[in-house]
Amino acid sequence: MSTIGLPKLRSGKVRDVYEIGHDRLLMVASDRISAFDVVLDEPIPDKGRVLTGLSTFWFEKTGDIVENHLISADPTDFPETAGPEVAGRAMMVRAARPVLMECVVRGYLFGSAWSEYQRQGTVNGEPLPPGLALAEQLPEPIFTPTTKADEGHDTALTRDDAIALVGKARYDELRELSILLADTKLEFGTIDGRLLLIDEILTPDSSRFWPADEHQPGTSPPSFDKQFVRQYLLDQGWDGTPPPPTLPEPVIEGTRSRYIEAYERLTEQSFDDWYGVGD
Repeated sequence: MSTIGLPKLRSGKVRDVYEIGHDRLLMVASDRISAFDVVLDEPIPDKGRVLTGLSTFWFEKTGDIVENHLISADPTDFPETAGPEVAGRAMMVRAARPVLMECVVRGYLFGSAWSEYQRQGTVNGEPLPPGLALAEQLPEPIFTPTTKADEGHDTALTRDDAIALVGKARYDELRELSILLADTKLEFGTIDGRLLLIDEILTPDSSRFWPADEHQPGTSPPSFDKQFVRQYLLDQGWDGTPPPPTLPEPVIEGTRSRYIEAYERLTEQSFDDWYGVGD
């Protein structure tokens, strides 16, 4: 039962968003985890704090590249009615109008992109060179946007589809900002017509992280992201139709440890020092 004493604006697969006045929001990352666009029944302890800690870290690191919506992740800056439970898992942000397109940039051939490439030699309908291997680095990063679905599956967009959705000028701006930043999924919003980076950035939920010394094209590298959970579900023969299989404790704990290791490797800081973890 939530004790957050703020009006709830919406709930997503992972985040709950609350209103603070007319132009500020409190974005709270839960421990829920989704796979293949289905929210699983079992939470991953501390996952919300990892997502918030890493997003805060990267928003601060990239603020000179592109404007973002972060105001503060320090719980002492939040309204008292937010309650102590949000420490480490919430960000106070500027309210932005989301761009209804997810900006996916791929530097390696993996996941759904690999599946499409195997079938027809393309990714998001665009041809790639023949003979590429699983997890091989692409000749250059490719921009593969998708729709942004509140429920159900996001749908891959061809370049023409994406331009029809957001317009040519906005598409070009989003593509340039996305490729400049990372190989990951990024989300943007607007305030007074200006683009801002929103939601999360370079977390295990939105990115694929592989140890560089274990990457080998043609094989599936060990990961510090949701692939550990996805692979377990695939091994159970699950086709993505609810209800999902139950996650056993070793998978839950294995996922938690991978998320925390991603945090500590990327930030070079102890996760125990992040807000709310050592309390």
